[in-house]
Amino acid sequence: MPAFATAKAIFTSLLLLLSLNSLAAEHFSIDNPTITKIGNGYTLDANIRYPLTPRVIEALENGVPITFLQHFQLSQPFPIIGKHWPWGWQKTLWSTVIAHELRYHALSEQYILLTLGNNKQRSFPSLETALTALGKIHAFNLPPEYDIEPNVMTFEIRTELDIHALPTPMRPGALVSDKWQIASPWVSANWP
Repeated sequence: MPAFATAKAIFTSLLLLLSLNSLAAEHFSIDNPTITKIGNGYTLDANIRYPLTPRVIEALENGVPITFLQHFQLSQPFPIIGKHWPWGWQKTLWSTVIAHELRYHALSEQYILLTLGNNKQRSFPSLETALTALGKIHAFNLPPEYDIEPNVMTFEIRTELDIHALPTPMRPGALVSDKWQIASPWVSANWP
């Protein structure tokens, strides 16, 4: 068998393995993201469910900090041909990412949730209560500098596990393992 055919067979097998891994992966889910008008601005409320795989829980309980990313994005359609053409691109007006780090403190038997960026830290007696608090988005302010038009604009949210924040020796295995590839799809919020 020529070297090219062998390399092609290995590459094809690797792609098949990675696609099967992604099909079996757990997914985070975002429930009922709703935008509310308050005064001159808008706020977002949502609940995110974070089902963790046994591998992630094991790493967390053995002292590995786990980082979660919450992505927020405000966009509006950008027509390709004209305003009456039904298909077009989305122009991102604003986006941000909020990172949260979850740690287990074995001595106090507490789960520590740290919001990176503002260093807000909270402690929880169980993993379930920490994940519930992490998934509760309440009165998140949308950017006030944009003239928001609910009939035209889209506000989306998604969340994922940040594999690149893992300790360096763990990253290669996590990049190819379905045990670590946990994310949600983009979900559009409901406007008032």
